Amino acid sequence: MDHRIVIGEGGAVRGGSARDRGEAGSAGRVVELFAGVGGFRLGLEPAGWDVIWANQWEPSTKAQHAFECYVKRFDSGVHVNEDINVVLDEIEAGVREDIPDHDLLVGGFPCQDYSVAKTLNQAHGIEGKKGVLWWAIYRILERKRPPLVFLENVDRLLKSPASQRGRDFAIMLACLADLGYLVEWRVVNAADYGFPQRRRRVFIIGHLVEEDPAWGGPMSWLLSEGVLARALPVVPHEASVVALDGTDVPNLVLKGHPAQITQEFGWGRAVTPFRTAGVMWRRAVWTLDVRARYEGPRAVLGDVLQPEEEVPERFFIPEDRLPQWRYLKGAKREERIARNGHRYFYTEGAIPFPDPLDQPSRTILTGEGGATPSRFKHVVRTPSGRYRRLTPVELERLNGFPDGWTDTGMSDGRRAFMMGNALVVGLVERVAQELRHGARRMARAVEDGRGPIEGSATIQGRSVLRLVGG
Repeated sequence: MDHRIVIGEGGAVRGGSARDRGEAGSAGRVVELFAGVGGFRLGLEPAGWDVIWANQWEPSTKAQHAFECYVKRFDSGVHVNEDINVVLDEIEAGVREDIPDHDLLVGGFPCQDYSVAKTLNQAHGIEGKKGVLWWAIYRILERKRPPLVFLENVDRLLKSPASQRGRDFAIMLACLADLGYLVEWRVVNAADYGFPQRRRRVFIIGHLVEEDPAWGGPMSWLLSEGVLARALPVVPHEASVVALDGTDVPNLVLKGHPAQITQEFGWGRAVTPFRTAGVMWRRAVWTLDVRARYEGPRAVLGDVLQPEEEVPERFFIPEDRLPQWRYLKGAKREERIARNGHRYFYTEGAIPFPDPLDQPSRTILTGEGGATPSRFKHVVRTPSGRYRRLTPVELERLNGFPDGWTDTGMSDGRRAFMMGNALVVGLVERVAQELRHGARRMARAVEDGRGPIEGSATIQGRSVLRLVGG
């Protein structure tokens, strides 16, 4: 694929593509959950996906800044600013109009406790913890069965909780398998594909299928045939042993009701069984560590900076505050005293100060805003020799948003918070293009009586993977 990094008008960094951009709605209809300020939608629309229904709700604050930003930037589709679990309760009670049918469900959801129990009134039912947003996704998938799912989370999902490594992701995979989804996942660092920020997230793609997939095998899907392999190419990590003849033995098989997985999975494990990439079909899991295969241009922190003369004075650090910044950023080995009187040595490594301009930035965190000295906030040295924090516009550029995207009435601190929660738009755009073209390849293959994957063999002379609704 001929992808490129584009420094757009105003310095926004996006993922370019040599493919023609899709006409609005040509790829399919989308429902977007946990929409934030619209990063998913910004990446989906250039590929022709049409977001027809979106939900965003921040329960911890009266002001709904993210939703207000989303509504201001997108004027089409239905926008819902309510607790998604309340919305679904009302739909199931028949007092609210249903979520419309759709081809793709997307959402970036938080890493929470996904443990479940069997319901008392239904032997095979699932009862997740109240307020855990994964179960809202599950309820919609169970109700609407969209052909495609595209989810995003922090990479910690693959190894949580600490007491049962990998349990939460195992529950998710089991639930998706039982609904009929073939799942692929990948831990992606945006900087590995030329973007100017080191931001690691796990992307999860689900394909609703009716029969056994006609593929070259799970590892072939993971490394070359799947959506993520086409959008974000990889090679196996040097230590990985891979069979590409379709005979791969699963690394594990998820057994039992999700409630049983909750109770039994991961005990005694020092590390998670889920590696940085994987495929799951009918609860069989193939997984291995991979590294990015990318030889294109690379953007760095210096590419997104505004000219010094355009930066408001409030972002510059006074000289008398620099020692505190240096201390917080520096390496430490200090004797400290706990509340119970116990003495111990606190140690931590150094963080570069100032941040190097010739490398991708560190990950933007939600606490990036504000003038208070911090170990984790970015600080750059200007051509004049002064030190300053990053502006909201520069944070937007690091995630690939247009300049001023979050300038909708919220404070600088809230704008920084939004970017700490956001995803890298260009990565979404690359995956969205492959979701569009991959769905079309599969649909054509079914119509022609071929295997759904170009170059793959069929099983017993027939095509055995079909997208529902495709």
